[in-house]
Amino acid sequence: MNTLRNRVQLIGNLGANPEIKQFDGGKKMARFSLATTESYKNDKGEKIKETQWHNLVAWGKLAGLVETYLTKGNEIAVEGKLMTRSWQDKDGQKRYITEIVMNEMVMLKTK
Repeated sequence: MNTLRNRVQLIGNLGANPEIKQFDGGKKMARFSLATTESYKNDKGEKIKETQWHNLVAWGKLAGLVETYLTKGNEIAVEGKLMTRSWQDKDGQKRYITEIVMNEMVMLKTK
């Protein structure tokens, strides 16, 4: 049951081409946004679509696959875990971001 404690699964489309960073020692990181869209009917019977945006991060070999194969608009399925990190901006304000650190990825549709 420990594997269920912090597990996220999403299917969505890339909002932009991934941003790739190469660190000293050769470690690679990919960062991109993923849009998930749900639709439902409101009280008037009108179809409503709601899109949520998620920040995703991949490391190592998975980052290399993201760099090689993914571009804006691709539909993918991902599994990972939620991580929140903080930093101080240039004005000294503490900022937070929640990201999904990817463990697995399946490419579903390409443009």
